[in-house]
Amino acid sequence: MGTAPKQNPSPHFDLWQSVPYLAGLPPSTVQALADLATLRQYTAGTLIFSEGEPLAGLFLIEAGAVKISRFSKEGREHILHIRKRGDTFNDVAALDGGPNPATATAFSDVVTWRIARPDWRRVVDAHPALAWALIESLAHRARHLVDAVQDLSMRDVKGRLARLLLEQADNAPRLLTQEEMASQLGTVREVVGRALRALTTQGIIKFDRHRIIILDQDRLAEAAEA
Repeated sequence: MGTAPKQNPSPHFDLWQSVPYLAGLPPSTVQALADLATLRQYTAGTLIFSEGEPLAGLFLIEAGAVKISRFSKEGREHILHIRKRGDTFNDVAALDGGPNPATATAFSDVVTWRIARPDWRRVVDAHPALAWALIESLAHRARHLVDAVQDLSMRDVKGRLARLLLEQADNAPRLLTQEEMASQLGTVREVVGRALRALTTQGIIKFDRHRIIILDQDRLAEAAEA
């Protein structure tokens, strides 16, 4: 009796398996997701989808970075996240079927894979272990939101800026502008400028052309926790 030929995994199988909440799932589950994903590419600055629009699906980043943000009625932007390779985004809408909860913009040239909600639901129905993985992922993101609320309520701008600089030091796709830093920290550009100058005066950071160089990482960490 012959045996069925072994099915080769999708070229982007390893990318899906690298997603933290999918890493422990059976390969067949990850393969099912990879098989349903469609390629989407965007140049830097391109709008991927807008807050409030009908569900665009769940996205996984293969290359580049995506800015997730919301806007006030006056048009002021607040950056919620900068997502990078191996990160998913629009997970909540893909799960509850509601409109996109935020706006996604290509922060750099970006390559993504997209799964429509009906396809996502079919995989969850066929692979129950995926449902628990999604619950754990949402719990992790809820913890992140709690930390963000704590930052806004208990740390001043200098402390929040210090933490942002530490986070961006090793894996930022590019240096944030002061306007982008302000949008991510929930303040205005002028306040960020003053905080940067204070850190510079204290010898913790310095500017080198268009780069910020951390001179004393221990003191920057202390400022982040102040």
